[in-house]
Amino acid sequence: MNLGYDHKLYILAFDHRGSFQKKFFGIEGEPDAEQTAIIADAKHLIFEGMLQAVAAGAEASVTGVLVDEQFGSTIPAEARERGLKLAMPVERSGQNYFDFQYGDDFGAHIERFDPDFNKVLVRYNPDGDAEANREQLVKLKRLSDWLKLHDRKFLFELLVPAEDSQLKEVAGDTDRYDAELRPELMRRTISDCQDFGIEVDIWKIEGVDERSDCEMIVAQARSGGRAGVVCVVLGRGAEDAKVDQWLQAAAPVDGYIGFAIGRSIWWDPLKAYVDGKIERAAGAGTIAENYLRFVKVYERAEGKTPVAS
Repeated sequence: MNLGYDHKLYILAFDHRGSFQKKFFGIEGEPDAEQTAIIADAKHLIFEGMLQAVAAGAEASVTGVLVDEQFGSTIPAEARERGLKLAMPVERSGQNYFDFQYGDDFGAHIERFDPDFNKVLVRYNPDGDAEANREQLVKLKRLSDWLKLHDRKFLFELLVPAEDSQLKEVAGDTDRYDAELRPELMRRTISDCQDFGIEVDIWKIEGVDERSDCEMIVAQARSGGRAGVVCVVLGRGAEDAKVDQWLQAAAPVDGYIGFAIGRSIWWDPLKAYVDGKIERAAGAGTIAENYLRFVKVYERAEGKTPVAS
């Protein structure tokens, strides 16, 4: 199996689970069947926005959805039917450290849904708890080995939360942490994973402000003969202007192929719909517009869309 991915990829991410049910619906603990149906319906509205985006011109073959099994309902099958790329999470939701959502049965769930990309969200700081970091690496190596054995793509969402000592270095300023410390910490984390034998096809990376940092991250991701490995930018729920800055830094860099953005696209229109402030069609329409706007920002920065368009 060739490591990496060689196409553009613009993913609408809505695989949020615990945070989604609590913040939108105030549901604590395990939702019952009725509550699950309500949450699934809200997620389907996000998907309807994606379908509107495709109808408005988004290219299906590079358009992806990242959705979970728990609340995804018919979305995985519908995405497949429409020729969209499908990504699904493997990790248990709401954990500080990576663990499998379905324990030893993770492989059976992957084979059942047959996604194009198998995604993990991992919080890892190379200067953090060494034992916890190693425990995560062991589990991620198990997943990596299984995916490669079964010829399946690995999408790795990396978050690097700041250690207290690191925040002290920047006087508690999280923006300074993001700009001054986080890029090198991400590079070191990718290196740690590679050294442990974890082979990733697509790194889903927190945005960085400088193109030079994007280049550094790609260089690490592709080191050691991994020339096909690529990166996409995640949105982190940030304001449009900040996400735009991250996309504009990454898009011109060889090795970045797109984005995987979620809350920045759908949070406000979905909240307005859930609160009864707008109709369903209007919510889906706004989601489509937000998604297409980020595609245009990326492609303009990449040089593929005329600035005046």
